[in-house]
Amino acid sequence: MRVNKEIAGHLSAVITILIWGTTFISTKILLISFTPIEILFYRFGIGLIALTVVFPHRLKGTSIKQEMMFAGAGLCGVTLYFLLENIALTYTLASNVGVIISVAPFFTALLSHWFLDNEKLRANFFIGFVVAMSGIVLISFNGSMVLKLNPTGDWLAVLAAIVWAIYSVLTKKISRFGYNTIQTTRRTFFYGILLMVPVLFVFPFEWGFERFVQPENVFNILFLGLGASALCFVTWNTAVKLLGAVKTSIYIYMVPAITVITSILVLNETITWIAACGTMLTLVGLFISERKTKIIKKEEIRL
Repeated sequence: MRVNKEIAGHLSAVITILIWGTTFISTKILLISFTPIEILFYRFGIGLIALTVVFPHRLKGTSIKQEMMFAGAGLCGVTLYFLLENIALTYTLASNVGVIISVAPFFTALLSHWFLDNEKLRANFFIGFVVAMSGIVLISFNGSMVLKLNPTGDWLAVLAAIVWAIYSVLTKKISRFGYNTIQTTRRTFFYGILLMVPVLFVFPFEWGFERFVQPENVFNILFLGLGASALCFVTWNTAVKLLGAVKTSIYIYMVPAITVITSILVLNETITWIAACGTMLTLVGLFISERKTKIIKKEEIRL
């Protein structure tokens, strides 16, 4: 029985990272027909509907302070994070964004240390941080100097990682409320979409349902909405429940690698030796930092 549970846990983790690792590619493809805000709106609209169907029970008895926390999580984890990520993909390679976003745990650890009273940061954390950021500088240099890309995309990805760190701290606080996790995620999605509405009048947005006639647009929107935003929420938490947070978190290191490989195969992106070195430095930095610093929890992994 225990073996079966472990197999189920590992399978759930693999499914999750395979989907997360390819979301950047799906978004990149959709950017041909959709604007960043359109992808964001449709993705989380579908995700909200899916979570409501799966668990239709209302979240009751919340206080104003708790609702403000949900709103903050929706603003950071849905509206700002994914808008920054989608815009970044219009400037730079999907592989760049996938690798750069992976440094979010560094910023999460810093904010957790300051606001959640976690253990003190050790020397290995700062060494890993320097190594990983050196990798990002190499990736950005490769994009701007070698491939002649706009470095704005790379630094928007860094900003997205920082915003995700804020979201992670907020979700940690929300988890202490004791509510059902599907309900809290659904409430976060709701506020994210609500706070997205003003942005619809700032960035180009059209309903343009005729675009959904194209099979690849339908597939990728559903992949992001049902797969990355709804299914992965369930599979990742299932893996954490069956394997534990520490063992499951190891899988997160595979996400950048999957993104890089998929971007080469699907998008025909070019990975130079400079970008490869930058990617390796970033992953090594994450490994060094994570080795003994047990600050990064399951709530801080990107949904």
